[in-house]
Amino acid sequence: MTTAQGEVSAKTFWIGYQTIVIKEVNRILRIWPQTLLPPAITMTLYFVIFGQIIGRRIGEMGGMDYMAFIVPGLIMLSVVTNAYGNITSSFFGAKFGRHVEELLISPLPPILILAGYVTGAVFRSMVVAVLVFGVASFFSDLSIHNWTVTLLVILMTAIVFALGGFINATFAQKFDDIAIVPTFVLQPLTYLGGVFFSIDLLPGVWQQVALVNPILYMVNAFRYGMLGVTDVPVFYAFGIIGLFAVVLGTICVTLLKRGTGLRT
Repeated sequence: MTTAQGEVSAKTFWIGYQTIVIKEVNRILRIWPQTLLPPAITMTLYFVIFGQIIGRRIGEMGGMDYMAFIVPGLIMLSVVTNAYGNITSSFFGAKFGRHVEELLISPLPPILILAGYVTGAVFRSMVVAVLVFGVASFFSDLSIHNWTVTLLVILMTAIVFALGGFINATFAQKFDDIAIVPTFVLQPLTYLGGVFFSIDLLPGVWQQVALVNPILYMVNAFRYGMLGVTDVPVFYAFGIIGLFAVVLGTICVTLLKRGTGLRT
């Protein structure tokens, strides 16, 4: 391949990736009452019920005000659900509309197709995180302990769950299939992942069980970034998040290359 051909290919790949991202972002903003507003309302209810009403009875958790303690967990909960939900609905919609086949026969490499959809999911989860942070600021005095850890954790977590959502959308055969994993897997894991409590409150055996939950590490690493407290070592958390990102990313690219669940 000559230099000119390489430049053309690189430009073509960039345009293809950019096109997917723009389509995803426009979709999110076009239907913002469905993609951005509900998470903000839901989290407001969480802050009112768990923070204001129940939190007053609990007092402190992990050596700090209960409201402040649950803020990182609720932000992370919104990131997980929105990153996962965005890509499942969008990519499955592309399958259902049969225009995903155009992507498969295009010169765009599978990794860039995946990157386009993941970028869209990350964009939505980041916007929702900012909205939830804004809502939380009305209920608690917030500050960031470590900006680098905070941003890295939220970005890596969004990528991990976007990749997981992509796998779900790939194998889904009907719209009901994309709701199974969030309902029966993600919700239990998030609620048991230290969003509302410290694992120090759990009996010894259940603490060991909780340590198997990957969301626990994401929530606690993010809580360290915001508040400077954590139940698990932060470097363990980064290692686990990074491992999940690599494994899930490899699976996604392989599925795209094979056309698994996409070609009829």
